[in-house]
Amino acid sequence: DRRQMPDAVWNRFFIFVYKLKKMKKSSIQSNVTPISIGTRIAVAVSLFFLAPFIGEFLLGNLPVNMFYLIPMLALLYGSGALLIRETAVRLNLGMSGVLLLCLVYGIIEEAFNTQSLFDPNYLGMHLLDYGYVPFLKMGSWWTVYVLGIHIVWSTAVPIALIDGLFPKTKNRSLLNTAGIIVVCLAFSFAAFYPLFTRPEQAFHASACQLISAAVAVIFLLFIAVFCCRRKQPGQPAPGETPAPLIMGLTALLLGSAFMSLTFLVTSIPAWLNIVGMIFCFTLACFLFVRWSKRSGWSARHSLMVLGGLLVTYIWYGFVQVPSIGNISPRGDSLGNILFSCFTIGLLLVAWRNTRIVNNPCD
Repeated sequence: DRRQMPDAVWNRFFIFVYKLKKMKKSSIQSNVTPISIGTRIAVAVSLFFLAPFIGEFLLGNLPVNMFYLIPMLALLYGSGALLIRETAVRLNLGMSGVLLLCLVYGIIEEAFNTQSLFDPNYLGMHLLDYGYVPFLKMGSWWTVYVLGIHIVWSTAVPIALIDGLFPKTKNRSLLNTAGIIVVCLAFSFAAFYPLFTRPEQAFHASACQLISAAVAVIFLLFIAVFCCRRKQPGQPAPGETPAPLIMGLTALLLGSAFMSLTFLVTSIPAWLNIVGMIFCFTLACFLFVRWSKRSGWSARHSLMVLGGLLVTYIWYGFVQVPSIGNISPRGDSLGNILFSCFTIGLLLVAWRNTRIVNNPCD
């Protein structure tokens, strides 16, 4: 009996620890405020339409008199942004994983939907001529530029803005299983349907090009899902966090430098332009990741970074000539003013919401 005493004590101890963990888990779950179906639908629909608004209209690529196209564009942009956000939340991906998913979206749109990565005369603009790589049959500058704006502004920025507008749903799933299936079908239709319906006289990417793009998509998805999970937060990095205004100005400066390099096309060698774009992107990632790990980082720091990137698109929209559509310069400017006012209004709402929730950034 005496020999069995230690075993009995240990058994009771393990039972106690198990019950304690179970109680703690249930208490944590009870503290999580449930999100109503109506709220989740409202947030999902907002992101669904916000992504194409920023990606095409705020950029100035499409004029205001073509705003009726936004539901069609939302099938691609909005569905893609929803899938990126849902994947990141459910798999607990870090920022690197989110950016890789954004890159996957960019490749799918430009390689399969528009085929602008391979089309030497897309919209009659000869986008591949500057920095053309013969053995790849691609334009190096256009590839870096268009994938760069998709990573940042077409996907990551709308997702971050939605989290700022609806802080209580941040890092929370918006779609159930049926919703995910519907969004996947919508995105697949929008992304790949043009691949099978292109006119015979239109450009068609070769099988080798499409297979290469598919391999890149699968590889990046694998890296994002299995190698970019969010880590447990450790000790804050040493050093003071710059003021939120400094964050916004830094984002505006680097974002503007990236976009301004488009004005130097044909004025400087393509390789130098590409190096400049990669430098701006890399420096921004390094600075913001480094600063976000410090103890003073707050939701307002994240919002100011977001604001700097959106202001970049606002000013660029005024100098960008729409790629398609027929509109007078005055009408185009009036449309840009409306888009700018709407975007600034959204930022003000998100700024007000930082008083409600002030979560550290990943």
